[in-house]
Amino acid sequence: MADRAGAGRPAGADTAGRGTFPVGRIAGVRVAVHWSVLAIVGLIAWALSAEVLPAADPGEPAWVYVVTGACTAIAFVLGLLAHEVSHAVVARHHGVAVEGITLWLFGGVARLRGEAPTARADLRIAGVGPLVSLLLGVACYLVAVGAAALGLSGPPLAALGWLAAMNVLLAVFNVLPGAPLDGGRLLRAALWMWRGDRVWAAVTAARAGRVLGLVLVALGVAQFLATGLFSGLWLAMIGWFVMGAAGAEEMQAQVGGLLADLRVAAVMTPRPDVVPAGLTVAAFVDEYLFSRRHSSFPVVDDGRPVGLLTLARVKAVPAADRATTPLRDIAWPLAEIAVAAPDDRVPDLVARLGPAGDGRALVLADGELVGIVTPTDISRAVQHAALRGPDRRTEHPTSTGPT
Repeated sequence: MADRAGAGRPAGADTAGRGTFPVGRIAGVRVAVHWSVLAIVGLIAWALSAEVLPAADPGEPAWVYVVTGACTAIAFVLGLLAHEVSHAVVARHHGVAVEGITLWLFGGVARLRGEAPTARADLRIAGVGPLVSLLLGVACYLVAVGAAALGLSGPPLAALGWLAAMNVLLAVFNVLPGAPLDGGRLLRAALWMWRGDRVWAAVTAARAGRVLGLVLVALGVAQFLATGLFSGLWLAMIGWFVMGAAGAEEMQAQVGGLLADLRVAAVMTPRPDVVPAGLTVAAFVDEYLFSRRHSSFPVVDDGRPVGLLTLARVKAVPAADRATTPLRDIAWPLAEIAVAAPDDRVPDLVARLGPAGDGRALVLADGELVGIVTPTDISRAVQHAALRGPDRRTEHPTSTGPT
């Protein structure tokens, strides 16, 4: 399972937006679960009840294997959650805000708003997750050994052994040296301490992650061709994810290096055109779309921003429904898109941009809409910084471009 402790999102995966449902808060951190976790729980429960547990302790009724397998699968996911919560708790201890935690297909994501203030803090934030997984594995092993010493047996004992092995394996896998795994964060922190250059360290760790991902893909394909086992394809899928996420992190690190301490107010398009939430799609097309040179519009209700409308959302509405569909029903909800304050650092915002809102962010000051940041704004800022040179990259250009 791939795990991320950083702020960015994996390439090609919206792990914090659509397809997720909230499950509450742990240690004050919002927790959401992606629907793919249900598939993983089902797959693990099936594998345990159909193969692992019967092979370890044959002769039990089928329902015992099914119940034990289901409970074990849930316990494994709870271990993943503990791994992510530990990242979040340590990050907050070091002054890094946490947006939330999402469990999904490849494990979990602790979404951090910003970066660690020092290399040592980065090291602690990254290292605590694998440490928690290792401790969980050791705890399961000790309980299993203690139960066996007392003469206990049965599928639950085999399940404890499986949980011990999986948590230790998770800890080991996550310390492999390449972003976006925790091992990539550890490598970044070590290089940062060595050279004192966070950007160089982040780019190097990301490139190591691309190499690691390629190796995992090759090993997975080779295993599948040699054995025909699905586990080979699973390993290849993880490797493909690691490659994509590492490439995105390399670009993010380079952009962060160029923009340095640039603030959102310097790159945003101020006072963007807005549309009322109650306006119908048909009226929007007739009255707004062709008279303004924009491809996205903040949606407001009584002057307060409630979402973001993009052309892709408009095109998805059937023509027959446009006269009766209000914009509030099709806009990206405010909770799903990136939101920033004018004084936020641009690299921190870039780390939080994702597919929601087509990569756009709304800029709010005391709840009032003051601007919008688009991919064009970010690209213009990067080009401006690159042209001015490393000694003048933190000077602030003004953005007035279309949205």
